[in-house]
Amino acid sequence: MLFWLTLVSLFTFSAARPSSTKRSCVGEISSLSDVSSAVKCTTVNINSFTVPAGETFSLNLLDGTTVNVNGDIQFGNKTWSGPLFNVQGKNIQFNGNGHKWDGGGPYYWDGEGLGGSVTKPVAMMNIKISGTLFNMKVINSPAHAFHFFSQGALTVSGVTVDDSQGDKPNSKSNGKPAGHNTDGFDLNGDGFTIENCYIYNQDDCIAIKKGSNILLQGNYCSGGHGISIGSITTGNVVSGVTISGNTITNSQQALRIKTDKSATSGTVTDVVYKGNTADRISNFGVLISQSYPSDLGTPGNGVKISNISFSGGLTKIATESNADMVAVDCGEGSCTGTWDWSSLTTSGGKVGPYTNCDLITGFEQ
Repeated sequence: MLFWLTLVSLFTFSAARPSSTKRSCVGEISSLSDVSSAVKCTTVNINSFTVPAGETFSLNLLDGTTVNVNGDIQFGNKTWSGPLFNVQGKNIQFNGNGHKWDGGGPYYWDGEGLGGSVTKPVAMMNIKISGTLFNMKVINSPAHAFHFFSQGALTVSGVTVDDSQGDKPNSKSNGKPAGHNTDGFDLNGDGFTIENCYIYNQDDCIAIKKGSNILLQGNYCSGGHGISIGSITTGNVVSGVTISGNTITNSQQALRIKTDKSATSGTVTDVVYKGNTADRISNFGVLISQSYPSDLGTPGNGVKISNISFSGGLTKIATESNADMVAVDCGEGSCTGTWDWSSLTTSGGKVGPYTNCDLITGFEQ
């Protein structure tokens, strides 16, 4: 009997030990060949290295993993669709420690973005985690910088996207800015908080594609298309969004909701803007358009937009003289609910058109 108990005890100990060791170890990544063993640990350290061209740096993490970035990451250049980096897991603490992730944008940039002759990785950074991601710096994204997909609540803070090098023409862009379609953050899902981030780019600073319970606060956007909801395609729903205390400068738009003209079965509801500031806006201060991809055209009415408010903190928008300070382009019967805009002030530009929308109260251009 004692012999069998001893065997059972030894078996139990040996079966439990690998799991315990796996969870407490520290994985070190200095090349892609290190990844498979490192992700068996709940602490993963990423050291400086170059990711070979045409390969994805992909991390499938254990729940509860802490990731520490301890050096700069460079991606090799190749015409392919990417993504360059992919990470997934739940309850992840991802500390970028201020190190750079360089996507090699100048190799790809041709002034045409996703429609150009050069295939570009989309996205550079594919993020499918819950938890926190902070203190990261991404530079020179070939096209879109970050795609976020909800795995539960995620707070993103202190992250910089710097594609400002794409503001200037290069030998491939025919005199246009070389960077194009360089979205900063594209959000898909629920429970995102994006705060105190800095984006310098040539397209949407932050774009909410679909999702609910989303907070954008204290972010800084420069050079792009401002903060957008959309474009909303068929079946996509956005609700419960607060856009607060952000700064948008030197951009085409400041704040925008855009729905595809041909989209159906989508909704945008319960969006609150408060305490935002914008200046040097060249096209539209606030644009709500159901004519996308046109800014103002013949709007569709397959997406319902309701309860859009500027309240709870003054939003100030200063546009260039030839810009529309506010323009609203709703499809017939598709904008509804309460639109209290009493905490919005605009200056500098001209009065834009209002189509099929007599809901706005408390605001005069």
